[in-house]
Amino acid sequence: QVQLVESGGGLVQSGGSLRFSCAASKFTLDYYIIGWFRQAPGKEREGVSCISSGVKDTGYVDSMKGRFTISRDNDKNTVYLQMNSLKPEDTAVYYCNVYTYWGQGTQVTVSS
Repeated sequence: QVQLVESGGGLVQSGGSLRFSCAASKFTLDYYIIGWFRQAPGKEREGVSCISSGVKDTGYVDSMKGRFTISRDNDKNTVYLQMNSLKPEDTAVYYCNVYTYWGQGTQVTVSS
């Protein structure tokens, strides 16, 4: 059974940092675009960032540019999201996604 297992969420003060990881099992990430999404309470799920397979091009939603960094380690079959300068509006459940698979979600709460 394919699994994407996320870790790294938590509670942090405004201006703080967190680093997520998303590890895949029974599925090789190498050839796929991987994305991070988030869903805040009462809002729809939205895209955060994505990274391509080969040349590892990256993309970010405007509000995350300069604060978030997505990366991948194909040897470890894992993708990462480094989040700096966190704001209360970044509070949400964060999900990794590849192909049709989703992680279980990890909660980030940023206190002001």
